Amino acid sequence: MVCIASLQAAAQDKNDFNPIQTGVNSLSIAPDARGASMGDLGAATDPDANSQFWNPSKYAFAYSKAAVSLSYTPWLRKLVDDIFLANVSGYWKIGRDDNQAVSATLRYFSLGEVTTGNSAVGSAQTLNPYEMSVDVGYSRKLSEKYSMGVVLRYIYSDLGFSDSYAGDNSTGASAFSADISGYYTTYPIIGRNECQWSWGWNISNIGTKVSYNHGEDPAFLPTNLRIGTNFTFPLADYHNLSIGLDLNKLLVPTRPRESDYDTSNPDGQREYLDALENWENMSPITGIFKSFSDAPGGFSEEMKEIMWSLGAEYTYNQQFFARAGYFHESAMKGNRQYFGIGAGFAMNILRIDASYMLATAQTSPLDQTLRFTLTFDMDGLKELFGRR
Repeated sequence: MVCIASLQAAAQDKNDFNPIQTGVNSLSIAPDARGASMGDLGAATDPDANSQFWNPSKYAFAYSKAAVSLSYTPWLRKLVDDIFLANVSGYWKIGRDDNQAVSATLRYFSLGEVTTGNSAVGSAQTLNPYEMSVDVGYSRKLSEKYSMGVVLRYIYSDLGFSDSYAGDNSTGASAFSADISGYYTTYPIIGRNECQWSWGWNISNIGTKVSYNHGEDPAFLPTNLRIGTNFTFPLADYHNLSIGLDLNKLLVPTRPRESDYDTSNPDGQREYLDALENWENMSPITGIFKSFSDAPGGFSEEMKEIMWSLGAEYTYNQQFFARAGYFHESAMKGNRQYFGIGAGFAMNILRIDASYMLATAQTSPLDQTLRFTLTFDMDGLKELFGRR
């Protein structure tokens, strides 16, 4: 399991650093170059083939009949060179009224090649741990301005190995989850210009726990609440500028810390162990509600659990795109803070997007992360073959 927060924990005060712990952390990695280049933003931006991750209800407002996207992200390249995220996502509009869509995504996160044991005595094993998920979604317009969507997801995480000498037949951990989302868009007139103002929300990965080590170590999925808004206005003919803001909060209870209890006496030790047992046995649904009121520091620490993204996208004639954004997470909750920049170019059939991440701390393993996305527009393909 790759936990980015743990890689930066050494730089934080141990009394303050208290990140939320989840399993299958790869589910939280932005898959596409467009959203990543705006600082991991996408709750209310215009729909595209990768809306399944950001807000699947946007598909009902998609302009094209169908699209498929392929994304590739080399991950933590400052540390290793064989960890990557591959993502395939797409949608298809259904129905005669152009108000429904079905969608699907396949994610594969490879943690590279890992060698365990001692090769000198012949006990070494070469492992290829990975995490993957596959999901399907449905979205529908409930009015001319509002839509909702649902997604069902299967998750598999294989981080262990089998040790025939110890009789350990470790297997991967499976889980099921669901997303629910909403999207509202309107076109206000400001001055003489028609603008677009959109709002979106998405609660993702509501589901079962993943149970590692034969069920001895259950972990919460990274259930997340994303709320965002986006405003688009014309600069001139064929020139548009969009500005967006996303807020994120993990709906997962904070693991109790021993340092928050007086373990110098039996009563304090028992109190800590009881709190830890309650956390381990807590159901995911109870954990969602508990996540709003369980921070040791009260309301001030709860607010530090909110991550935010601010980004912008410039568009020329729906053919050229330039993007930039910033992502911020509290130093106490993980200290991920970085800028994203990127660009894209679209033709009738194909759109190519790329993004580059610049972390505020040069020692961050996320610094210099690249993403690449290819999107195939099915309307463009239909027009191309229709001309022949």
